Amino acid sequence: MPSMHLSQVRKWILQSPPVEWGIMQLRELLVGALRHGPIPHHIAFVMDGNRRFARTHGIETVEGHHLGFEALAKILEVCYKSGVKVVTIYAFSIENFKRSKYEVDALMDMAKVKLAQLVQHGDLLDRYGASIRIIGQRELIKPDVLEAMDRAVDMTKRNGDAILNICCPYTSHAEMTTAIRNTVNEYSNPLPSPQRPFSESHIFHTIRARRLSANTLSPKVAKVRSHSPSSGGASDTEDSISSSTTLNPGSPPEESKLEDGDDYKEQQSNTYPDVESITPEVLSDHMYTAGLPPLDLLIRTSGVERLSDFMLWQVHQNTEIVFLKCLWPEFDLWTFLPVLVEWQWRRRKISEKAAMPRNERAPTKLKVG
Repeated sequence: MPSMHLSQVRKWILQSPPVEWGIMQLRELLVGALRHGPIPHHIAFVMDGNRRFARTHGIETVEGHHLGFEALAKILEVCYKSGVKVVTIYAFSIENFKRSKYEVDALMDMAKVKLAQLVQHGDLLDRYGASIRIIGQRELIKPDVLEAMDRAVDMTKRNGDAILNICCPYTSHAEMTTAIRNTVNEYSNPLPSPQRPFSESHIFHTIRARRLSANTLSPKVAKVRSHSPSSGGASDTEDSISSSTTLNPGSPPEESKLEDGDDYKEQQSNTYPDVESITPEVLSDHMYTAGLPPLDLLIRTSGVERLSDFMLWQVHQNTEIVFLKCLWPEFDLWTFLPVLVEWQWRRRKISEKAAMPRNERAPTKLKVG
């Protein structure tokens, strides 16, 4: 309880007009300084520690989640003001449905209220031109909550400067399973047959069809054609083909059989997409984050050092993963700023090393023995 009272006193001091004005000016100065260096295009947050914060300070769990949302709003403003294009937050895991019904219902009701606040005209997302995307298993969300989410998405769809991905309800395993299933469905659909009007087989079938139709003409017309002086050479050719066809009326000529077999094999080989063409890039195009910048920075609060089935596919060799000991409601600019400064420092080092000629780079020392 003493810590709670101390926190209230600190909050009261920080909210006094002179201190608040000074902090705001300092924050603007620091964010402006950040913009002069490299900025992550895509940052993801695991907002962990709301319940622990509530227990530590002797307040209701739901109130801890409310304070967590206030922290999120402040961090989003820092991100968008500094130039971050995409922010992805782990709002609700599929595993969270295992919690008490009271807490789950309270979280869903809070989500409706907070989404409505975020998309208000002139509020945070509108000021920075950010649109909302809901990422996850939509079929698990209650209809009224889903309606509120769709409304928020629709109200911000014209904003094109930044993106807020809300993962709810989400796990990486569910995302990858969905992506693989959609890829399999896509590769199970036959490709449209190629149009080849000038292929040899097409020309042969056209000529054969015309000759067969000529053989079925009335005897009178056939007799006239056979006595025509201009059809002498062609008549011999037609008779030879007709005789071969008449010997076995139900079967086409041997050449036709070969051509038909080649066409059939060719169509069979081109009917479906080649599964060997499925690459990591193809699967990435079927993920929820398709078309977004690669993940540059992933931050998790509360001191827990695991990803908890979040963004497993999107984490790559250049993603910085940072685990902080503070709880999410305590996460603010002063905790976030050192992380961004360190990320910028690392990026500068990587850029300098890549720009340096290979013969000028420090040699790698090998230990012998």
